[in-house]
Amino acid sequence: MFGAIRGKVKTWFTVGAGTLAAVTVAGLLGAFGALPQPETPVLARDSQIETGQWLVRPLRAYVGTDRVYDLPVKQDQQALVLEVEMTNRTVESMKDYFTLFQLAPPLGGQSEQPAVILTRDGSMTPALHPGMMERMAYVWTFPKAVALPDELPLVVNTKTYKPQDNLYGTPGWFNERELGRVEMPVEAKAAEGQS
Repeated sequence: MFGAIRGKVKTWFTVGAGTLAAVTVAGLLGAFGALPQPETPVLARDSQIETGQWLVRPLRAYVGTDRVYDLPVKQDQQALVLEVEMTNRTVESMKDYFTLFQLAPPLGGQSEQPAVILTRDGSMTPALHPGMMERMAYVWTFPKAVALPDELPLVVNTKTYKPQDNLYGTPGWFNERELGRVEMPVEAKAAEGQS
């Protein structure tokens, strides 16, 4: 009889201690989550930005309505174009640049992944070679009813190089995160596809 009572007391004590530990951990995590987050750096729009794999310089942003470097824009849409200079800082040709620039709120989430075009020949999503600076155009499309801002809010992302990843043990660029934000003035109805 006393053994059964002792077992129940141990069970209740264990459950109570576990619950108390869970509540304590949840409270601490909530307290850490409530701490002020570090402010996102504002990047200079007229300077080169090191993003790990890439050295980039935003050049200009404009609205296109007909064609953007041979990319047709549907009649009921408008294209928001960001032109940048990009240099591949790695030792191999790559095209890991689709999420390098992302639209920040209020535009973020309203458009799909951008088309990326090499401006010198209009080719879509080319692999960029090491050490060569190229001029690229990021093109997002929106319905014409969407009011585009006078200043284009952009998130600039970066990745970390790891000599060995955890899955295959191969080198690569991982853990994409926000490096900073930049705002570019938007030229209204600029000449599409002009350098």
